[in-house]
Amino acid sequence: MLCRVTDVLVQAVDLVKRYPPRNRRDTGFTAVDGIDFSLHRGEAFGFLGPNGAGKSSTMRMIACVSPPTSGTLRVLGMDPRKEGQRIRARLGVVPQDDALDRELTVRENLLIYGRYFGLPKQVIAERGDRLLEFAQLTERGGERVEALSGGMRRRLTIARSLINEPEILLLDEPTTGLDPQARHVLWDRLFRLKQQGVSLVLTTHYMDEAEQLCDRLVVLDSGRIVAQGSPAELIATHSTREVLELRFGVGEQGTALEKLRDAGVHDRLEELPDRLLWYTAEGETALAVVHRLGLSPITAMVRRASLEDVFLALTGRTLVD
Repeated sequence: MLCRVTDVLVQAVDLVKRYPPRNRRDTGFTAVDGIDFSLHRGEAFGFLGPNGAGKSSTMRMIACVSPPTSGTLRVLGMDPRKEGQRIRARLGVVPQDDALDRELTVRENLLIYGRYFGLPKQVIAERGDRLLEFAQLTERGGERVEALSGGMRRRLTIARSLINEPEILLLDEPTTGLDPQARHVLWDRLFRLKQQGVSLVLTTHYMDEAEQLCDRLVVLDSGRIVAQGSPAELIATHSTREVLELRFGVGEQGTALEKLRDAGVHDRLEELPDRLLWYTAEGETALAVVHRLGLSPITAMVRRASLEDVFLALTGRTLVD
């Protein structure tokens, strides 16, 4: 049953997106397979999962550019199938690809995008000043987009998406391809937006990004939700407090794993191609056991559990597989 609470901005019930066959040999595929979720006003909500999990397909349905195959979807209380234009007027969209006009200046890009919404030039100019300041691009307003760095272009794309003062901002893989410093600058801008009351919906396959930005999230795998909750809740439910990462020389990892199991280690052990993970409440205690068994890892690191560990526990693979 759909929730009638006024602060629910997006709600999906048994949402499905199925793509038809492209040719006689193709059988088609189901990108989103019966998922339920909701976005509440003022929160940051995330879809976490690897490529092909159904994240972008879900975002396209929310953005009213791809109709659901079945199920129920409401965005701002409206049906995207029937009222897509009204919904889009109240959304901001940051796609994976910037789609900026690189031959035009920064301000000209804002002007053209604002005109799509029918905004007067004076309104666009006033909002543009505020948005360029917000995006730390004021001094670049007269430069062509092609002269900007990747991080600057991403911030401009976000500024452009805010020209219509949207209630919901959709961000599809917002920091893919950016260096660590540019990612942190972008996180700061998004955090400020949330403080200003803009509701955020984002997709990402970066677990640290989801932990930094999301109040709640769902973990998607093969079009289905395998877990949902706050980052802290998911980690507490599906992982231990700490993880001991062990890296061994070529051919030594299998022997090390066998020794740990023969020694009666009952904690969860995960063998990845490049390292061995020991999930435990006390990482340093586990490391002492490793040394007592005469094992000599090349590197050993105790860290807190993350959302990537959650995904590995739920699906048997890492987020970047």
